[in-house]
Amino acid sequence: MVDARLIETSDSAHAPACRQVALDLARRLPAALVAAKDLAASLMHGVHGRRRAGVGETFWQFRHFTSGEAAQTIDWRRSARGDGLFVREREWEAAHTLWLWMDLSPSMGFVSDLAREPKVDRALALGLAAADLLVRGGERVGLLGLSRALAARDIVDRLGEVLAVEASRDVERAELPPAVALGPRNRAILIGDFLIEPKLFAERLSTIAARGASGHMVMIADPVEETFPFAGHVELVDSDSPATLRLGRAESWRADYEQRLARHRADIFDVARAHGISVLVHRTDRPASEALIALRARLEEGGATGGRA
Repeated sequence: MVDARLIETSDSAHAPACRQVALDLARRLPAALVAAKDLAASLMHGVHGRRRAGVGETFWQFRHFTSGEAAQTIDWRRSARGDGLFVREREWEAAHTLWLWMDLSPSMGFVSDLAREPKVDRALALGLAAADLLVRGGERVGLLGLSRALAARDIVDRLGEVLAVEASRDVERAELPPAVALGPRNRAILIGDFLIEPKLFAERLSTIAARGASGHMVMIADPVEETFPFAGHVELVDSDSPATLRLGRAESWRADYEQRLARHRADIFDVARAHGISVLVHRTDRPASEALIALRARLEEGGATGGRA
């Protein structure tokens, strides 16, 4: 499916060179990190660790030693400060590791006058904010194909550093997530516009889910891409190639465009659900917090259903 847009709202009539795309991404990252932290902070109320004793790295509480427990569980330093023996308990951590992928391809740079920000900015903010919330909730998060999974409190900055290194590379940004097979206790979070061939998407998800992984995807859309509000003489430009399309009466194309978009999305949704991936559609004229709240709910419930945020 061609991701077409008005030439006046594009940075160029042709797809930018890899170097320019890399520079644009590098420029976006500082603001994206700030936006992600602010977005996560706005939803932090009520987000805590699981407060359940078990294997983990985060200190939870001291409790009195119970007869019959192994002696190595005793925290001797704490016990020396008071009467009796104490055990240091750590918070239980979920068995899942989450892998994040955000589409940084040229089509994600599109923004219309109806949107609050480019799709790529929204994807970066959502992905990094989700990582922050997940780590605070006791999860481990990594960038799919780029980093190891971490449970660090400064996860936003750490992932930002990895993305900055990736942005410095003059390579073509892929529209598909990396072909990395994830295990059954892993979940993928995929964020992009998914204006890709459903068959290619199916092949990639087959690789990711081959060992039993599941996941969630957020489809980012500019309002113009959903409503096709064009009329009169319009020139549309593909963001990923020099292809152009000149229309004499653009409004006469609206119904056909909406039908093709609906078919494309239905195919993408079917592919995702067949591989245990839930789907959310999020428009960039809506607050980012709506998508983050919806994604958090999906992550907690683990359901593979469709919806809009």
